[in-house]
Amino acid sequence: MTTDERNFRSSYYEKVGCFSVEEKKSLNKLLQDDIRNPAKLKHFVYTFTVPAQQRSLLWSLIMGIMPLHKSNTEYVREQRRQVYEDLLRAVNVMRFVDVDKSRHLVLYKMWLLENNRLLHSNVRVGSQPDDNHFIEIVRTLLEIFDNEMETYWIAKGFYQYTRELKKECGKLKELTQVLLKREDIALFYGLEKLELFDVNSKLLDDWYTTCFAGVICETVLVKIWDKVCGGAKKIVVFLFIELMKDIRSFICDLRSQEELKVLVEMIKDQDGVIVNKAIKSWHSNNSEVEYVH
Repeated sequence: MTTDERNFRSSYYEKVGCFSVEEKKSLNKLLQDDIRNPAKLKHFVYTFTVPAQQRSLLWSLIMGIMPLHKSNTEYVREQRRQVYEDLLRAVNVMRFVDVDKSRHLVLYKMWLLENNRLLHSNVRVGSQPDDNHFIEIVRTLLEIFDNEMETYWIAKGFYQYTRELKKECGKLKELTQVLLKREDIALFYGLEKLELFDVNSKLLDDWYTTCFAGVICETVLVKIWDKVCGGAKKIVVFLFIELMKDIRSFICDLRSQEELKVLVEMIKDQDGVIVNKAIKSWHSNNSEVEYVH
């Protein structure tokens, strides 16, 4: 079966709410191994649609949150739970946040405490750009996963992935320009007019660094994040291009990056059309994308 046939089939099964028997068997075998293979797990999320009920475990194994040795799972999970509960108890006792409200801020304060930053008098919510990145990631993940303890650990793991994206923003912006010039030169010039690709421009950097957290509907954005967990950092470029294509007719009338930001944040893509196009385009441009083991 060719890659295109496999991707078409995966897309079809996802739309009707089920997964192919072959993919399901393959994933179950990977997870049932006594010693799970991280390269094979990354390859699975990189290549196939991830079932929602197994996403948390898959990500946790790939991120190193859960052990690859199956026999150690319960012990490590208990250790993770104790750390989570100790941090939660601490921010509650110290009254740094109302634990009954704004769950993303509770997890943010716990993260600050774990990194020895919470007691600094000059630390305010979102006082540093990287803090806002973590907050947006947590806010998104709380809409995806039900278990708050697992969400906290996954947020920390995914945040580390975004630090790698942050380092590569320059290269990602270069790739964006190359692809736009090749596919839609008029769209490229419209965005260049807004100085979106300038070195000092932070809008695109923020979108890439947070993998569009808070921009795209969480339930469809997670399919992009699956690929990021698998090593597909450049997929954020393809998502951006598809977003720009969706609002192409409005771009020539925009006068600032702030207007572009407002327009993009109105899209949401709740039905996943743009995300699915981005994944399809990314699959079709494998020569532009490096798989990171």
